[in-house]
Amino acid sequence: MTREPRSSGILLHPSSLPGRFGIGDIGPGARTWISYLAGSRQSLWQVLPLGPTGYGDSPYQSLSAFAGNPLLISPERLQADGLLGPGDLDGLPNSPPGRIDYAQVIGSKGQLLDRAFENFKAGKAPGLKSAFEAFRHSQGEWLEDFALFMAIKHENGGRDWGQWPRELRLRQPRALQTALQRHAHQVEANCFQQFVFFRQWDELRSLARDEGIRIIGDAPIFAAYDSADVWAHPELFKLDEQGKPLVVAGVPPDYFSRVGQLWGNPLYRWERMRENGYHWWIQRVRAVLRTCDLVRLDHFRGFEAAWEVPRGETTAEGGEWVQGPGADLFEALRASLGALPVIAEDLGLITPPVESLRKQFGLPGMAVLQFAFNLDSTNSYLPHNYEPDTVVYTGTHDNDTTRGWYDSASEAERDFARRYLGTPGTDVAWDMIRLGWESVASMAVIPLQDVLDLGSEARMNFPGRPSGNWTWRVREEQLTLRQQERLAELSRLYGRGEVVLEAEHASAPI
Repeated sequence: MTREPRSSGILLHPSSLPGRFGIGDIGPGARTWISYLAGSRQSLWQVLPLGPTGYGDSPYQSLSAFAGNPLLISPERLQADGLLGPGDLDGLPNSPPGRIDYAQVIGSKGQLLDRAFENFKAGKAPGLKSAFEAFRHSQGEWLEDFALFMAIKHENGGRDWGQWPRELRLRQPRALQTALQRHAHQVEANCFQQFVFFRQWDELRSLARDEGIRIIGDAPIFAAYDSADVWAHPELFKLDEQGKPLVVAGVPPDYFSRVGQLWGNPLYRWERMRENGYHWWIQRVRAVLRTCDLVRLDHFRGFEAAWEVPRGETTAEGGEWVQGPGADLFEALRASLGALPVIAEDLGLITPPVESLRKQFGLPGMAVLQFAFNLDSTNSYLPHNYEPDTVVYTGTHDNDTTRGWYDSASEAERDFARRYLGTPGTDVAWDMIRLGWESVASMAVIPLQDVLDLGSEARMNFPGRPSGNWTWRVREEQLTLRQQERLAELSRLYGRGEVVLEAEHASAPI
């Protein structure tokens, strides 16, 4: 990756946008958000993974590494396309302000999406028919498996595929053919939802580019066990003969948890992937780069070595580091895709081989300011220790808000932070924003919660907590002109202005 120009932006998942349907989406609220970013002189918008959420509503436990999340589809855009009628958006249930009630949203939006598909089948929006057929053909390598997976999952009461009947769990050809015939209508409906999602996302991304804003996407290193990817390609994962994981992913005890984190994702059979030239990974990275301009590669250290925990363990303490593909994978990616516009999420226990791998391919790493104030001036997260090839964050989706972090930090940490910042700590979120903006890091990104100076009530995720995450939403009235002016001023002061967008990866439709 070539050296990035100085730029800045905001981390905000589309689900957290304002809107009238219980969850933020990629419709009018997202268009207003892009205008807000442009008015703030920001040139980066970072999102979380865009896939359909599975266990715990987490975008990092997606039902597919390739699909889009239908809950992010805009009903207003469906209406504009003629797929919903004038009264179809009336009478929807009231949603709690500032929070997502996923159970309610899944029901209400599911009904709207079903109605849009039935209208399409009845001849509404006939101009979309050929585009849908072309999409289904071009994305067939993953789309048909995903659409059938979702139909069978629904038939089985939403249970993970490891609990399906044996013939479907093990993908016996006759059983798959029978299921495809039985669920033909639902399979087509699932494909249509994906067509609509990517059509709307392409329109939104085009608008962002017109405003000079690049989108930073996010690719989790591991696939969720309960995903179309693992079900359709069991040979690529460390599973037993019944399709159960032999080992699962996690991290050892660290800053976030004294017993480590047990993620539960199956691990890759890297030797099998190497044999077919890493085809699945190449297709996956190609797909995510069709939705964004840069991609944050989550848990980058897992490509050098991953923490494997035997199935059945209740904590991650009993795992071990197992070698990953290292440079071999990235050479294959670069050979197929060219320059890699990748940000390496290199937080946590980073060893010299991990650092060497990142630098070998010129990938910028990450620095989180909340990790900086442990009273050690050599701490790599303190800005005076940065290299320009860095993306600095006040915090990420896994951190408390900066206000929440400061309020719960020890007095020694708060004192060190105040002395380093040279401020009394009364406006600590914006003090930290300024610190990131003025640093030598080529890119600076902050969660919107810090722009709003919100406390722990606005935290997005608590690592290790199985439920109650990913629900925060911003209210429309919270996005004020005063914040725009403050961000714009910092970007002017510290040379983080507009970025000229390149053509590469820019507008390849999915």
